[in-house]
Amino acid sequence: MVRAALVRGVAVATAGFVIAGCGPMAGGTDEKAGSSGGGGESASATLKDLRKLEVKGRAPMTGFDRDKFGPAWSDVDRNGCDTRNDILVRDLKEEVFKRGEDGCVVQSGVLEDPYSGKTIKFERGTRTSMAVQIDHVIALADAWQKGAQQLSASKRRELANDPLNLLAVDGPLNSQKGAGDAATWLPPRRAYRCPYVERQIRVKIKYSLWVTSAEKDAMEGVLKSC
Repeated sequence: MVRAALVRGVAVATAGFVIAGCGPMAGGTDEKAGSSGGGGESASATLKDLRKLEVKGRAPMTGFDRDKFGPAWSDVDRNGCDTRNDILVRDLKEEVFKRGEDGCVVQSGVLEDPYSGKTIKFERGTRTSMAVQIDHVIALADAWQKGAQQLSASKRRELANDPLNLLAVDGPLNSQKGAGDAATWLPPRRAYRCPYVERQIRVKIKYSLWVTSAEKDAMEGVLKSC
């Protein structure tokens, strides 16, 4: 599958580019979502980054619409495959691709879920696809209330499709998280909380999003335990 190899290369290269220099998430070009990360030196650096973020209250949800972040799962990198499939290729293993789709559409695969630590078998289908969902690490509704309203339409589209802000995860846990921030939801797998919070902070820095006081306190608590 030439196209499948290309998709994997683009997803991994993009992830490596946006994550470069952020401690445990930069441990190689093929940064896997399930990596537990950790390390006091990295957490200390991330704490310094957290303290650079503006602390404010939530803005009103007025005007929020998913469409304000562009069409869902656009092919923003123009590799011929939509963002959802790019992330499935990056985060799953043992992928099987749907026939006749030029190596883009992942039909099945195996996810080592970073949020729970479970191994989940993914199979595309009306009743099965939701077992694995693509999580916006910074939920778009949450981002809207913390600065995304002021971003340009193109920048919001970038945020919604940025591999740094996307993870293939356990579907029910993603639904449980909803639009929660670090003050209201953290992965049940404690070993992944440090990389999760570090990733959230990288996204907020990249897109000039702020944190609430409660969110900042929760992030500090996690990072101090790394």
